[in-house]
Amino acid sequence: MSLVSIVIPAYNNSRYLQEAIDSVLNQDYPHIELIVLDDGSTDNTRNVLKEYGDRFYYETQQNMGQARTLNKGWQISKGDFLGYLSADDILLPSAVRRSLEVLSKEKDVVLTYCDYYLVDENSRIIRRVLTPEFSYEDMILNTVCPAGPGAFFRRTGFQKTGLWNAELRQVPDYDYWIRLSLHGTFLRIEEPLAKFRVHPQSQSHSEPDEERSQEIVDVISGYFMLEGIPKTVLKNKKKALSSASIVAARFHLMAGRYLSAFSFLLTAIQLNPFCFANQHALKYIGNGLSYRLEKLISRNNVYRY
Repeated sequence: MSLVSIVIPAYNNSRYLQEAIDSVLNQDYPHIELIVLDDGSTDNTRNVLKEYGDRFYYETQQNMGQARTLNKGWQISKGDFLGYLSADDILLPSAVRRSLEVLSKEKDVVLTYCDYYLVDENSRIIRRVLTPEFSYEDMILNTVCPAGPGAFFRRTGFQKTGLWNAELRQVPDYDYWIRLSLHGTFLRIEEPLAKFRVHPQSQSHSEPDEERSQEIVDVISGYFMLEGIPKTVLKNKKKALSSASIVAARFHLMAGRYLSAFSFLLTAIQLNPFCFANQHALKYIGNGLSYRLEKLISRNNVYRY
């Protein structure tokens, strides 16, 4: 059977790390190489790893960030198929087997992704997330990132695409997927195979700084310098940059930088006057505003008591 290599980059997530590791060790597909890289954690991560003895490969390194840690893990791995799991997320028992069934049959598919559950800090299910069907144009022109936890891809695709961009901190996964998708199609598995944890310390609950908020625009600008971009996408560069500007505005809204958000929205309209006729654009702005409102309400409640 094909070997599947899964890398867990661990940084100060000892509370959830054991559940993440156990979810890989308890897969119903037996041929898995698990690599856990402790990225300079200052919590109890080392002790959690020591409890497993030699059941998988792990090491502790100086902090170098998620992207560099994943690159290192995949480079030392041996599997024909690759994946990663955040140290606070969970794979359901059939995740690897179901993904390999698809990848083994569909030779033109370079990556599979799945639906997943949102869970809270106590692993209680909040709701099921239905991921979108793959559309290359949606991914570029509407800044849609379909792949979440439970994604697996071919090593051949990794070799063609290269490494994750270690300079990115907000959207390194999106940047990698849009480059990987130039070498094959993605396929959605219509069942939940993973759990994505939402908690106060997760990046999805953090307020991006100005540099992180700008990343998405830089990623799309860099994408259009690549070779092999389909003509249907190439001719819509302004539309793609407009959508990226709306996402940047969303990040600024999350952090309460309203003038910066307005500036990016103005740029989006200049690039594509009809940008807000798109449901994705409305969703991004609505998401940014609702996040900010929740933050303001929670802070007012803290001050009140």
